[in-house]
Amino acid sequence: MYRTAASRAKALKGILNHNLRASRYASSSAVAASSSSTSGFFSWLTGGSSSSLPPMDIPLAGVSLPPPLADHVAPEKLKTTTLSNGLKIATEMSSNPAASIGLYVDCGSIYETPYSRGATHLLERMAFKSTLNRSHFRLVREIEAMGGNTSASASREQMGYTIDALKTYVPEMVEVLIDSVRNPAFLDWEVNEELRKMKVEIGEFEKNPMGFLLEAVHSAGYSGALANPLYAPESIALTGDVLEEFVSENYTAARMVLAASGVDHEELLKVVEPLLSDLPNVTRAAEPKSQYVGGDFRKHTGGEATHFALAFEVPGWNNEKEAIIATVLQMLMGGGGSFSAGGPGKGMHSSLYLNILNKYPEVQSCTAFSSVFNNTGLFGIYGCTSPGFASEGIQLVAAEIENVAGGYSVDQKHLDRAKAATKSAILMNLESRMIAAEDIGRQILTYGERKSVDQFLNTVDELTLQDIADFTSKVITKPLTMASFGEVLNVPSYDSVSKRFH
Repeated sequence: MYRTAASRAKALKGILNHNLRASRYASSSAVAASSSSTSGFFSWLTGGSSSSLPPMDIPLAGVSLPPPLADHVAPEKLKTTTLSNGLKIATEMSSNPAASIGLYVDCGSIYETPYSRGATHLLERMAFKSTLNRSHFRLVREIEAMGGNTSASASREQMGYTIDALKTYVPEMVEVLIDSVRNPAFLDWEVNEELRKMKVEIGEFEKNPMGFLLEAVHSAGYSGALANPLYAPESIALTGDVLEEFVSENYTAARMVLAASGVDHEELLKVVEPLLSDLPNVTRAAEPKSQYVGGDFRKHTGGEATHFALAFEVPGWNNEKEAIIATVLQMLMGGGGSFSAGGPGKGMHSSLYLNILNKYPEVQSCTAFSSVFNNTGLFGIYGCTSPGFASEGIQLVAAEIENVAGGYSVDQKHLDRAKAATKSAILMNLESRMIAAEDIGRQILTYGERKSVDQFLNTVDELTLQDIADFTSKVITKPLTMASFGEVLNVPSYDSVSKRFH
């Protein structure tokens, strides 16, 4: 039986092979005959000419083409609505599938009192914790289910809470965001846990000398609200009751802006209005007063380095042109660390690199900085040198500021590079949804509107070398603020440095 099946299988296999061979040869012959007699689609694929297909510049019959894309697509206009209680809602639509929504409050460390010192620092850490409606665990699970990201930030003048997720979750995003800001529970164990973490953070703050000196410059340079530290003091005396009182006093409708990037305005309004329209309509409190006075701060800790900062007052964002000049000046002077990939200062063309870092190996770091507020600001230079070079390093930095004021160390090439770097940094940042939403919220808190980016770029383009020199000359007539940290025994006296500028 098996032998019979095998022999039949062999016979069948022979027939199939014979037929397949014949058909294979016949197919090859047919293709050859077809290709030799007619130039058709296959000859077009292989690079030959085709008489049966129309030329590429003739439209195909019965095929309608879609309209071409525009050469330039104008950005969506900002839409703003003010609720009856004074709270503003601002949106900017985009084609991005995700959206960023932020709630920004005109409340920072300048509104703290001795009783609530450090409240904004703790509020930043308490963001998106338990609320009166949700446990922290539930809140985290809801945000995870959306695939969302949350963040909070505290500054001297403003607080910001942001959530980012896909557009399909806009109602859920808004509800979670508003619940977290309006209804925090401030549970004792959560507050105590964050206080414990804050104390560790404050204890390690001195390991960041530049950040430490920037805080010191504010406390020494200002009298009044801006002298309040951005970080909580070491002896923190905060409780949930203190935070609750601080929020009820400062988180009022007239001091809030809900800003969104990538969200339809009418859709957002339908969700937000029922959740925020009942906030009390309280008259906006006057901003606490601050006065720039200048001063000197020194903290000797020993060690193998001397850190220092020289700073002067500059106008705030309410004087927009001069605030923009300060931003370009910071980019112009630049600076950084003495080491970069490929060698010290390789490829760096800012004035602090060219005139200090590349020439003096004792200078480990030298960086321009600015901190601009609504009505005032600071511009300065931070440096780090070996202790024996501290006095000369400070004099070098002072001389560099004087040279910029005199127009000696800056030419048109350097200014053009700084202007281009400033514009590219702004435009690159605004490509981020979260930064775009933050820009909308913070500008409306400052100006009452959002100014176009073209206005900013045009102001940068119009700046001249004379503008830079005049601005710097005016700035250095203000009192000097000086701060030093580390091995400060060789740091020159405040008066000796201040006299260089006056």
